[in-house]
Amino acid sequence: MDPLLKQFDVDLRGAVEHFKDECSGIRTNRPTSRLIEDVQAEYFGQMTPIKQLGSIMIIPPREMAVSVWDKGAVAEVARAIENAGLGLSVSVDGSMVRLALPLLTNERRTELIKLAKAIAEKERIKIRGYRDDVMKKIKTGETDEDIMFRMKEQAQKAVDGANALIEDLLENKIKEIND
Repeated sequence: MDPLLKQFDVDLRGAVEHFKDECSGIRTNRPTSRLIEDVQAEYFGQMTPIKQLGSIMIIPPREMAVSVWDKGAVAEVARAIENAGLGLSVSVDGSMVRLALPLLTNERRTELIKLAKAIAEKERIKIRGYRDDVMKKIKTGETDEDIMFRMKEQAQKAVDGANALIEDLLENKIKEIND
């Protein structure tokens, strides 16, 4: 495979992975550690992600808990989660910060679905930009018409595949939000 197309494939996979990461942070009715793990709490004068300050546990159906390793950081972790604007009910129980996820309203579900669709569209735009760049490079770099046509065809197949993956991930996320 041509190095140009290899790099293009890597870029496309990166866009799909970025979409997966972004979507995993969108809240559903099921708790996920991804929801709070990157929330920053002040710890000894430094902003530190919660995942580095304690263990995050899921307590089905709609609760989570953070077992903070340093009791002195419990209040900061609780404050950081409250200030993150995630709509979670926070309570402190010794060295444990308990979180309750309220049920999603229809209005909030609609907002979350719009957010997921906006993220998907942003990634599709990024993919189109990658495609345009690679098509220009193919056009300027190749002199053989057959090779140029084949490379463009491979690039378009890769774009179609990446867009299909994003669409599948989006549909799954919408299902998750509506559950």
